[in-house]
Amino acid sequence: MEIWHNPRCSKSRAAKQRLDDEGVEYTERRYLDDAPTEEELDHVLTLLGKEPWEIARTKEPAYPKLLEHDRAKWIAHMVANPSLIERPIIIDGDKAHIER
Repeated sequence: MEIWHNPRCSKSRAAKQRLDDEGVEYTERRYLDDAPTEEELDHVLTLLGKEPWEIARTKEPAYPKLLEHDRAKWIAHMVANPSLIERPIIIDGDKAHIER
């Protein structure tokens, strides 16, 4: 299991605490410091059943207001600007979800 975590985010801290409280073994990926590759993000999006614009943080300065819905362009932009990726994402084998 892996959690894409931002320690400054309260939702992310709460999700990490829940995993700790449940005694779950996981790998913590601070995705702002260790951004996913385009292939990794594409894979996680597939597991989520989402398109990149569906998990983008719209209030971030890097949010592409005029970018067409081209999956590859969005993925490249999100990898270059990982703060756009909604958090936290928990990946468990062939499943993933965004903790709310």
